[in-house]
Amino acid sequence: MKKLFYFLSMSVIFSVTLFAQEVTKEQLQKGYNYIPTKVYSAEEDARILKLFEGLRVADVSDGLDMVGLPNTGLVDPAIQACWKDPKNLTHQFRGIAVTVRYVPTQKPDRPAPGEKFQEWEGNFYSKYSHEEFAKLIRPGTAIVIDDVEDKDIGTIGSYNILAWKKLGAVGVVTDAASRDTDEIEIQGVPLYLRKKGRGIRPGRNEIESINRPVVIGGVLVCPGDVIVADGDGVVVVPRYVAEDVAKYAREILEKDKAGRKDLYKSLNMELDKTVK
Repeated sequence: MKKLFYFLSMSVIFSVTLFAQEVTKEQLQKGYNYIPTKVYSAEEDARILKLFEGLRVADVSDGLDMVGLPNTGLVDPAIQACWKDPKNLTHQFRGIAVTVRYVPTQKPDRPAPGEKFQEWEGNFYSKYSHEEFAKLIRPGTAIVIDDVEDKDIGTIGSYNILAWKKLGAVGVVTDAASRDTDEIEIQGVPLYLRKKGRGIRPGRNEIESINRPVVIGGVLVCPGDVIVADGDGVVVVPRYVAEDVAKYAREILEKDKAGRKDLYKSLNMELDKTVK
């Protein structure tokens, strides 16, 4: 047994050593990403999203169980819809993740002596806390923002979220805050957030990366993953299992619809869109 343990231990050490040799010290010093970002075409994204049309978070959660990934994609339930439309369910969305990460800034949180606030603010937005990720938005995009949870920062507001929608975004998820939430509800852009905020970005956060893996509500989100959000919260489907999860989830949904439709009829209830 001791010999076996020694052999396994040495194998692990040898494997780690070999792997470590693949990346140079200079590469590590500059920063190195171990999880690659896979790029998908618009056609590939559209095909996957078609499979998820109408699927609920509950169906997708069950589908993840069936492919052997229980609890893998269930985002912290504290992250919920900013607003809900119980009649038409327009707060729901299914999208393909484009990710962005903002971190607490170490830059000065106020203008330099003699510098006008508006100039400082504009410079901060353009250099340190910009929205270059908007270049990646296309029809079907779900914007996933890993932000500074413990600060009062309104990274999302009524203007930029509407601009993202214009570019094709179907919804936004953040593990932090948004401001202008009354207007966002009126505009009808699906938004899932942890809390409501007020502050602006300059002096509070800065952008760290775009389209790299992020963590939202305890869940890893990679660019290209499928995001499903409704009144139950948010679930993330790893892209490599998306087709199988959608297949199982569709079977679950159709059985649920059929069963509830029979109950509606027996109770003389008018059929709604959830059972048709």
